[in-house]
Amino acid sequence: MLNELFPNVKIADLWEATGETFYMTLIALTGTFVLGILLGLLLYLTSKGGLWQSKSLNLSVATVVNVFRAIPFIILILLLFPFTDFLVGTIRGPNAALPALIIGSAPFYGRLVEIGLREVDKGVIEAAKSMGAKTRTIIFKVLLPESMPALVSGITVTAIALIGYTAVAGVIGAGGLGDFAYYYGFQRRAFDVVFVCTVLIVIIVFIFQFIGDFITNKLDKR
Repeated sequence: MLNELFPNVKIADLWEATGETFYMTLIALTGTFVLGILLGLLLYLTSKGGLWQSKSLNLSVATVVNVFRAIPFIILILLLFPFTDFLVGTIRGPNAALPALIIGSAPFYGRLVEIGLREVDKGVIEAAKSMGAKTRTIIFKVLLPESMPALVSGITVTAIALIGYTAVAGVIGAGGLGDFAYYYGFQRRAFDVVFVCTVLIVIIVFIFQFIGDFITNKLDKR
C-alpha cells in the first residue's frame, strides 16, 4: 500500500535514515544537556549577586554563548569542518554532524538553564547558605533539583531545535531524514520522498514534545 502511494520511497533506506536522525538527536542532546548545564551554571553563578560573582568571567562566558547562538547553523557546520575532520576523521555521516550539533545547541540551552536557575526562590538559597551549605551542596541539592522542571522543559525545546538542525546537516551529507529528503527526494524531483520525510520528522518532534511534557509535569511540584 505504501509503495503504491509513494512509489519512490524505499522502506529500508527510509528506516535507516530515521534511525540516523534519532541517533544524531539523542547523542547530541546528551552532549548539549551536559555542556548547557555547565554554561548555564557559569552564567548564573558568576552574575551579579551570584555565589561566584565575577564580572569578567560572566562577560567572557556570555560573549561565547551569544556569539555561537548568533551564527546560523549551516554556517557553523562549514566553519567547524576542520575541527570535525580532526575529531571524527570525516566530514560526512551522522558522527561528523555531532560536534556542530552540540556546539550549535549547547549555548541556546545554556541560556534556558540560566533562566531556569533564576526562577529558584532566593529564600531557599539563603536558607541553605545560613546553614553552612557549601557551594557544591547548594548547586546539587538546591539549584538543580529546584529548577529541574524548567531544565527538562528547556531540553525539550532544545531537542526539537536539534531535530531541525539534523535536517539542515543532512543537506551537506550528514545522513538522516534531511539527507534522505534532499538527495533522494528534492534532487530527483521525487516529492513523495520529501513528503514522507517531513511527516516522519513531525512525528519525531511530537514524540519528544510528549515525553518532555510528561516528565516536566511529573517533576513540577506546584
